[in-house]
Amino acid sequence: MKRIRTKPQNAKPVRSALVEIEKPIYGGAFLARLEGKATFVPLTLPGEQARVRIVEEKRGYAMAEPEDIVTTARERVVPGCHHFGVCGGCNYQHANYQSQLEFKQAILRETFQRGGVSAPEKIEVLAGNPWQYRNRIRLALDGGGRIGYRARRSHDLVPINECPIASPLLVRAALQAAQILQSIKPPIRPTEISLFSNAEETELLASIFVRDSATRDIEQFFVDWKERIPALRGAEVVEEGRAGKPERAFAQFGESSLTYCAGGVNYRVDHGAFFQVNRWLIDALVDRVTAGRRGEHAWDLFAGVGLFARRLAGSFAHVNAVESAPAAMKALAHNLDGTAGSCVKAETLAFLNAQEKTTRPDLIVVDPPRIGLGAETTSLLAKVGAPTIVYISCDPATLARDLRALIDAGYSLSSVTLADLFPQTFHLESVVELRRS
Repeated sequence: MKRIRTKPQNAKPVRSALVEIEKPIYGGAFLARLEGKATFVPLTLPGEQARVRIVEEKRGYAMAEPEDIVTTARERVVPGCHHFGVCGGCNYQHANYQSQLEFKQAILRETFQRGGVSAPEKIEVLAGNPWQYRNRIRLALDGGGRIGYRARRSHDLVPINECPIASPLLVRAALQAAQILQSIKPPIRPTEISLFSNAEETELLASIFVRDSATRDIEQFFVDWKERIPALRGAEVVEEGRAGKPERAFAQFGESSLTYCAGGVNYRVDHGAFFQVNRWLIDALVDRVTAGRRGEHAWDLFAGVGLFARRLAGSFAHVNAVESAPAAMKALAHNLDGTAGSCVKAETLAFLNAQEKTTRPDLIVVDPPRIGLGAETTSLLAKVGAPTIVYISCDPATLARDLRALIDAGYSLSSVTLADLFPQTFHLESVVELRRS
């Protein structure tokens, strides 16, 4: 019998029971059934019998926490991090990596099916080293200056002394920041710190979040931090967003950007700009999206700093890179300078609405946020009628919804790739190629 280490719950357990674990569910839990009701249990594996306590019960489902694993699956391994089970960052460290990939393929296939989309018989997989892959982390701090992640199923802080899925530089920088902050009198107490490094761990950017801009000057903190972490190029101080008030950077020290080499290209990436998180798989992802594609005209929608547009600019006569996030605009223009790419500052929906009489592109690449494209955008894409659309998605449910709309409008699936950019977690990235029927 294996005892599971979990965080005690504030809620009083309703009851406990022995259940059989059936399959993984998107979100990190696993499905069991208790008296016919779907019951979601984290930290378990398919085929296991587990004694669980019910911590939340709704009309259609229940949430449970495992107390003991009575029958252990052969896929179970010792987690690589001693914070696992308490920290909310990872979901699958108790499973071997091949099983994690199988979980994600099954979830992707089932999500497609629920959305009315027939997945191809073969889902291709992009995978790499499942450890030390993250080039970006965001950590919280408590009133005592301790640094860590949020707990599973709560907002409590879990102080950390390791994070095996993050680049070692990020972990060192976080722990050194906490040490310095604890020594400063009177204390400086940021609420969160975000860290981003290039793949080689030679350059690092930091964002320091505070509750209000009245926080006293922290330039000396940056100086002390850079002395301990020479790779630290720059830091910004950001006032947290509140209701009706967005986040606002009000101070900056050092540089505002770093250089990230991906696919043989040096990209400028600024504070707060989106960039793919897995330093081992970025090159392979860019290849999967862009390799072998050529023509007269391509659109890269939700372009970020131009990760895909820059590569496409080498094989298309003209590329429109469409982006609206202020944090990305200067870097996008810089990264496309001197190429066949043009930076278009616009929301994707506004851009598409303005394209009625323009030449139809040969290729459209879309990499939307988690909410996906939505009905209006998919309708406009269908009207444009590009021969090929490549859709990069970080949410299988919104992807399935959008694919159903594009298929109804005359597209068909050419290929589906699971890109495992987030090993040890439930998150999954997909790359889908659609062709006009």
